[in-house]
Amino acid sequence: MTPAAPPKRLFIKTYGCQMNVYDSERMADVLAPLGYGMTDTPEDADLVVLNTCHIREKATEKVYSELGQIRLMKLARQEAGGAMTIAVAGCVAQAEGEEIMRRQPAVDLVVGPQAYHQLPELIARTHRARGERLAADFAAEDKFDALPTARNASGVTAFLTVQEGCDKFCTFCVVPYTRGAEWSRPAAAILAEARSLADQGVREVTLLGQNVNAYRDPDAGGGLAALARALAKIPGLDRIRYTTSHPRDMDDELIAAHGELDAFMPFLHLPVQSGSDRILKAMNRGHTVEAYLKLIEKIRAARPDIAISSDYIVGFPGERDSDFEATLALVRQMSHASAFSFKYSRRPGTPAAALPGQVAEEVKAERLARLQAVLDEQQVAFNAAQVGKTLPVLFERLGRHPGQLVGRSPYLQGVHAQADPSLIGQIAPVRIEAASKNSLSGVLVESPVQAPALEPL
Repeated sequence: MTPAAPPKRLFIKTYGCQMNVYDSERMADVLAPLGYGMTDTPEDADLVVLNTCHIREKATEKVYSELGQIRLMKLARQEAGGAMTIAVAGCVAQAEGEEIMRRQPAVDLVVGPQAYHQLPELIARTHRARGERLAADFAAEDKFDALPTARNASGVTAFLTVQEGCDKFCTFCVVPYTRGAEWSRPAAAILAEARSLADQGVREVTLLGQNVNAYRDPDAGGGLAALARALAKIPGLDRIRYTTSHPRDMDDELIAAHGELDAFMPFLHLPVQSGSDRILKAMNRGHTVEAYLKLIEKIRAARPDIAISSDYIVGFPGERDSDFEATLALVRQMSHASAFSFKYSRRPGTPAAALPGQVAEEVKAERLARLQAVLDEQQVAFNAAQVGKTLPVLFERLGRHPGQLVGRSPYLQGVHAQADPSLIGQIAPVRIEAASKNSLSGVLVESPVQAPALEPL
């Protein structure tokens, strides 16, 4: 009898967005039949995968720094008579494949975000020391068709990719070049994956896409609203979220669905990027501040309890003090539950990289600090406003303290409460008693079986 091969160890480090988290999970799925099990440390791994993000320059340089450290681990493994395979995946792989191989020869293979389903074949080729080392062509349809139909859920919440790519070509963004054109998965495949997740105890899914509200079922033609309505009918799937959206694709049907579907969580991330029409035009965003505010007004009319999150970029080329002050004015008018804010980062190959009027780093840093002070104040105020309310909380895991569970409110806030572990995977009412910038804490309300309705904000 042939002895069983020893298990292989896989380490994946994920950078960037939720879509990369999803992609990393699917990489583990396609590699499992080859005998790869996960390990928490790269030193112990037979295969190290860095799943990269190309949005900001510092993130890219972190990848190269990480590769330098992993190279030393690979050399140590070789000196001990073993072997380690190093793979770079994701958007940096797509944009800088040849450059990665030039700068770090220890890398064995490079896999773009549309080609990770080819990992088993590429690894086999690498082990045979022949064949292609790069796989970075766009072929989203092939990727999803080649993935295993079964997917192992790792908790009570899960990411679910429904759309990839973007056709908007914002002048600061590399996504159209690294993820390709907008492409949507068939609704039937998404629903099958969601049913499988629900059967494994997943209670909440977050639908992912670089421009997720541009989703359009290629078979039936329905949009994101139709998909959400179908998902809401799956038994056990109680919560639906989605990210990231573009204001230009926030149509009336999707807005109406927010008011009609209990499963749609009252939290919307809708990036605006700037409060200056002049800068929005230079960014090629395709909307004005007035149009964005009217859109928010329609959304809040349909769902009065909805909380809004957004993205802001400061220091875009040509941004004047008056443009930045317009952004601060918009932020104050919006009153966000949370928001992400960044200094403009010059990305090679994007139109904005060649624009005149590049803003000095010290000016960008000063503007970002002022903006984040206002955003932090709003987030603290939003969380503090939940004190005294009873919120339905989906408990996800054990907390750090004995007897404590951690869950999420409908507004995506972390919530801590003393509760029995049997409530993991359940939605229960919690009376909020304290708030910080990043989380809430409260007391489990025993009496009401049904979670209370949320109050208008």
